Amino acid sequence: MKRKQWAAALMTLVLMLTTSLPALAADTPSEEVAAPSEVSHVPLEDAAQTACTAAMAYGAADSISWAVWEEGEITTSGSLHGQRDAAQASAGAVYGIGSVSKIFTTTAVMQLVDQHRISLDAPVTQYLPEFRMADPRYRQITVRMLLNHSSGLMGSSLENGLLFDDPDPTATDTLLERLATQTLKADPGAYSVYCNDGFTLAELVVEAVSGQDFMDYVREHILTPAGLEHVYAPADAPDAQLAPIYTGTDPRPLPQDCLNVVGAGGMYATAEDLAAFGGILTENTLLSREMLDKTAAAEYDRGIWPEDTLDSLAYGLGWDNVQWYPFSQSDIVALTKGGDTLYYHAALVVLPEYHMAAAVLTSGGLSTYNQLAATRILITALEEQGIDVDETIPTLPDAQPAEMPAELVQNSGYYGATAAQYEISVSEDGVLAIHYLNYPAIPDQTFTYYSDGSFRDATGTAALRFVQEDNGQTYLYQKSVSPVPELSALPVSNYTAVKLEENDIPEAVQAVWDRVAVTSVLPVNEKYSSQVYLSLGGGSADTALTTLVEMVPGYIGSSQIVDETTARYTLQIPGTQGRDGQNWTLVETENGTWLQVNGSLYMPQELAADLYTGSGWAYTTVGEEGYARWYQVGDAAGSTMTVQLPENAGFWVYDASGAVTASSVLWDETSAVLPEGGMVVFAGDPGARFHLRFS
Repeated sequence: MKRKQWAAALMTLVLMLTTSLPALAADTPSEEVAAPSEVSHVPLEDAAQTACTAAMAYGAADSISWAVWEEGEITTSGSLHGQRDAAQASAGAVYGIGSVSKIFTTTAVMQLVDQHRISLDAPVTQYLPEFRMADPRYRQITVRMLLNHSSGLMGSSLENGLLFDDPDPTATDTLLERLATQTLKADPGAYSVYCNDGFTLAELVVEAVSGQDFMDYVREHILTPAGLEHVYAPADAPDAQLAPIYTGTDPRPLPQDCLNVVGAGGMYATAEDLAAFGGILTENTLLSREMLDKTAAAEYDRGIWPEDTLDSLAYGLGWDNVQWYPFSQSDIVALTKGGDTLYYHAALVVLPEYHMAAAVLTSGGLSTYNQLAATRILITALEEQGIDVDETIPTLPDAQPAEMPAELVQNSGYYGATAAQYEISVSEDGVLAIHYLNYPAIPDQTFTYYSDGSFRDATGTAALRFVQEDNGQTYLYQKSVSPVPELSALPVSNYTAVKLEENDIPEAVQAVWDRVAVTSVLPVNEKYSSQVYLSLGGGSADTALTTLVEMVPGYIGSSQIVDETTARYTLQIPGTQGRDGQNWTLVETENGTWLQVNGSLYMPQELAADLYTGSGWAYTTVGEEGYARWYQVGDAAGSTMTVQLPENAGFWVYDASGAVTASSVLWDETSAVLPEGGMVVFAGDPGARFHLRFS
């Protein structure tokens, strides 16, 4: 198998709104801090600060804010800030809440269900007759499937959806147009796998049924009745109150983070208002008890799902988990939702029986740690009421190394998830070896066969097994629990990958995609304000535009090659490992062969011309199609480029590693010293002309 280069620009589409700790290779934080059992029986304020300090440290967050709601009021709240943020963020700051926005969308839908204006099990086409897809199964998608992530949609159509300081609603307004060209990755209702597009569709359903703009509906029917004054959409978020966001180690704050699929992940809130929203969902203020119970029902088990549900995911309607550890061990219902944009991270944990909720928000960081911090805070809040939570960390069943049944050898082969592919070998002597194809920095891992039918690592704390599901697919199941000191523990019990079908294609077809695989590509139909331009190099000087990976024969990434122009996403994995599938199409243009992925268009980097550096003013113009204009710095390296910007346009400058060195969008720059081996992109409305001078 050959080493391949992979275009990192494409991977910016994966896992944008919900982030989890990596499967199989997750490292437990190693700081010498107290275990959960050692931090109980302390005042709530102290427990909250300790937990949030830990979450902030683990996630390397720039700031953190938290709040607890109990029996109708905020009982504690606070904030902490890192060095570069200390002078700019303040208590009561507003944060993007990412996918926690989905709970507002769910509440809106369930209000309309309560009024008998929506039926959960009616097809979406009943409310959106203009909804079409290039797959006849779309007619089977129901409203319930949007809310429990079982629609079968590819996942996230976010072209021009993640912008800086630009509340452009195009991503939502054009969703139906983009879906019309897409296929489904699974039968509707077959299993639940995280899906952002489903909630944007739900947003459109709310608008169609109510006759109101989505945020107008939310303000009138949710925010005002609940008394929430600090919840916003991108267009009305107050700049002065936004917690600053950053990239890499740069001390300069970035412009406003605008995720313009509001119902899926674009809202903002203070920690106090988000906690209050969660608390109000324990009452009958916004929803009837019947509707509240429906949202908390175990929706995940309507389709394919691992038998053991002790995992970070156990979907309800909108909720990520309706059986959250460790509360579930004490028969306490706990509802959780995490949310991640590229820059903000949020968590909401609700205890309906005890009328409690906690919200933890960060700039930078990771929602997983925020959820664990909120969990720790609520455990302390319960202790103050004399209620103990069983925090016993589950362990694997007692078992001993054993002789492996010979038939398990046949499970050797290639396995895949959306963002990871593995080569797995099972030897006759009972050793399972995992080779990471697209993460070369991760060393191979080995697991030994045990008497309970699992393969365990050297520590005996992580187990794998092969599961033959009802759909005929072979899954790699993983189970472990990782203690996170000063917070809680993170249980894992999920299907991390599925065995890839052999895809024997002609050599000529394989050769076409081999050439694609070694080609660095650049986005051309993203708006000038798109966050994708900053994501190309990961925002740091040590991240290149490409990453070395290995390819599965007959596949490009996790998409199965069909012919010389098409690769289809075919993986069937519940949870998050199968989220955000990508269909690939090679498109012939007058400028060569380009790549289209779920509506996003990319050109080969090699087709970018060198900058013209003649004397006087030069210019470049965005064509009628609106595609961004990319250039190699070439012989212009070392010179200063001065730009006269047209309206609704911007430019970005990259060094040889892909790091942004100058940008009119980020820092209002109108000139830049051009780095050797770098690139420049000009983007704007069709016809936008940039005047350039080099000195």
